[in-house]
Amino acid sequence: MTVLLTENLPLLAGAPNGIKKLRELILELAVRGKLLPQDLSDEPASVLLKRISEEKAILLSEGKIRKQKDLGDIAGPLINFPVPQGWAVTTIGEAMICRDGERIPVSQAEREGREKIYDYYGASGVIDKIDGYLFDKPLLLVGEDGANLINRSTPIAFIARGSYWVNNHAHVLDGINEQFLRYVELYFNAIDLKPYVTGTAQPKMNQAKMNGIPLPLPPEREQLRIVAKVVELMALCDRLEAQQANAESAHARLVQELLDSLNQASDATDFATSWQRLAEHFHTLFTTEHSIDTLKQTLLQLAVMGKLAPQDISEDSPNFHSFGTEAPKLADEKIALYSIPSQWRWIKLCDLLEEGRDISYGVIKLGTEPKQGGVPTLRCSDVKPGYIDLRGVRRVAHDIEQDYVRTRLRGGEILINIRGTLGGVAVVDKKLVGYNVAREVAVVPLNPELNAQYLSIAMQSSYFWRRINQQLRGIAYKGLNLGALRLFPIPIPPVAEQHRIVTKIDQLMALCDQLKTRLTQARQLNEQLASTLVEQAVA
Repeated sequence: MTVLLTENLPLLAGAPNGIKKLRELILELAVRGKLLPQDLSDEPASVLLKRISEEKAILLSEGKIRKQKDLGDIAGPLINFPVPQGWAVTTIGEAMICRDGERIPVSQAEREGREKIYDYYGASGVIDKIDGYLFDKPLLLVGEDGANLINRSTPIAFIARGSYWVNNHAHVLDGINEQFLRYVELYFNAIDLKPYVTGTAQPKMNQAKMNGIPLPLPPEREQLRIVAKVVELMALCDRLEAQQANAESAHARLVQELLDSLNQASDATDFATSWQRLAEHFHTLFTTEHSIDTLKQTLLQLAVMGKLAPQDISEDSPNFHSFGTEAPKLADEKIALYSIPSQWRWIKLCDLLEEGRDISYGVIKLGTEPKQGGVPTLRCSDVKPGYIDLRGVRRVAHDIEQDYVRTRLRGGEILINIRGTLGGVAVVDKKLVGYNVAREVAVVPLNPELNAQYLSIAMQSSYFWRRINQQLRGIAYKGLNLGALRLFPIPIPPVAEQHRIVTKIDQLMALCDQLKTRLTQARQLNEQLASTLVEQAVA
């Protein structure tokens, strides 16, 4: 690899998806002849191509292969870079022997009744075993169809060895020797195959398209050196990836343990002291989105434990005449009720509702969206943790919506996703008066004496979602029963303290958002620098 890239390896590996991009760069440099210096004493690739042509002519005369179609009309786009001295440009069809005609597909039902001895290959590798084989020498297999031709989540080309069977979803290519196959394997995995693929719902690269792919071919000895260097550098990428994963895992454990220490704070004063110690190391602790999200979740839990804002003993406990009876601490509850300050109370959610209204879910079938008018109706995809996303709101015809007056929004309610995308909890803003919700969203109309933002915080806490997960029902499509939701115990502080908690959470969440913004900016800068280095390397 060039000195430029070697000196900046940590920057490249540390960029977003850095190691994946580093692997792609190694392959791209390899097939452009930029990974290693050329040796002008190598026999040029034109000599190798002549030998390949002569061998194919012999096989053709012996009837072992068929005459290849003229590639004039089907050859793909030319390569867009100059090849080094001693290299040659040919096509896959000219340089390889296609053995697709020897493939035989066998249905899964038929394979089930046969003994499992030899590998059975499909588009992405071994998919089964079978009692016979079609090939018994190293050959290059290239995926013929499937989404992997586009997304390249796994290598599209791979060498099969031993005795094995191939179905009709992988092209079978033979070459002058195995070393040649290894270089072409590397080439297939380096290039973008989209220009040679037809279909979007069912992508396919037919034999003609594949044969027309241009192949920049190095001298035979240089092929050997390129493949060896790629193997060496890919092993380095493996080590970097393992080190990165270990470092990320250790970092996540450290962050979690330090945040758990905040949960041990006895009160708001103790929390403030622990928080200050943590804040001194923010720049080294919270360096990933996951660590910042973990911090947010910890803050929400601390808020509903009474450890975030100070208590005032002169404040009255929640009025039980307004809010019902305290939730009992049942002995058989799987999720224990934790200790709360003396002026707080555990109260069932159903006893925190606005008089005359109940928790309800919304429109069961939205129907066809009207071209004009209609009632904006929030779905689970619109309700996010802490806010409502209005960018993709659907409308429902008035004649459908009028049967769901019970969930027509008045402002101040809490919405919670009970089916579909779980985790969304948000307070309804007054500007959404008149909106409605879909059946996967529950409307929780709160007693106006409560601070709705505090209840939203409580319903986003880890305690609350442990209870949710305990109560989910269903197999493929899990959901939460409203009867269970009504009985959820909620920790309720005095009203004045609810306001203090909301103010404190707002401040700390803003700090977390600032951390995320800086992290994003740093990553973007890192990515820009890495991209500049890559451009310089392949130029």
